[in-house]
Amino acid sequence: MTVRIAVTGAAGRMGKALIEAAHLAEGAKLSAAIVRPDSSLVGADAGEIAGLGKLDVAIAGDINAVLDDFDVLIDFTTPAATVANAQACAAAGKQLVIGTTGCTEQELTAIQQAAGQTAICMASNFSTGVNVTFKLLNMAAQILGHDYDVEIVEAHHRHKVDAPSGTALSMGEAVATGLGQKLKDVAVYAREGQVGPRSKDEIAFATVRGGDVVGDHTVMFLADGERVEITHKASSRMSFARGAARAAVWLAAQPAGLYDMQDVLGLK
Repeated sequence: MTVRIAVTGAAGRMGKALIEAAHLAEGAKLSAAIVRPDSSLVGADAGEIAGLGKLDVAIAGDINAVLDDFDVLIDFTTPAATVANAQACAAAGKQLVIGTTGCTEQELTAIQQAAGQTAICMASNFSTGVNVTFKLLNMAAQILGHDYDVEIVEAHHRHKVDAPSGTALSMGEAVATGLGQKLKDVAVYAREGQVGPRSKDEIAFATVRGGDVVGDHTVMFLADGERVEITHKASSRMSFARGAARAAVWLAAQPAGLYDMQDVLGLK
């Protein structure tokens, strides 16, 4: 079976990478692309805007116009748009891959409700390498234990709107779980002024924004006399796009429920 994939947010840098990945993915084909209704690209060929040449896939300005044209939608847009798309896909029996980050608790609840009707794969990062890194971080935390301080540093391009990145937060979750903690109880997101000495259990985040950095993440385990660093650096959005396309093919055969990239890769 060939899985028909739709890409929303097709006009953006990530959208174009997703179009290419869907077009090239084994067992899949790009069958629809969506942009905002007011975009000048409505009606254009998705392949041409992604630099692939003509693919005979006309870009739509509304998901409802192409609901019959795809099996799985890939959405790396904004939280509000993603929630609306999740509800539309659930109602139509379509599956959904979500790479959108920065969702509120209310938005996450709405996505979870949609997953009661259809299969949804949601992850902060769809890179295979990053998901292996999550596993390594969990193992490192279990072995190193509470004798090591944990600091997480992430860097992204100047256009990223949420901080810390969803990937950094997932890394923090992996470490916290390995230490038997809940991230919300130990996370520190800012330091300024006379903050006092570092507490033993905190997991702290530092954020860098600038230039065209695709995504750099380093988790440091620091103890007296040594430091262990686990780093992942992305140099191209295609690493995320290929993973999302892989997830879409996998998701097409799954029953309703909420999955993540660890499920796709069999890392759980």
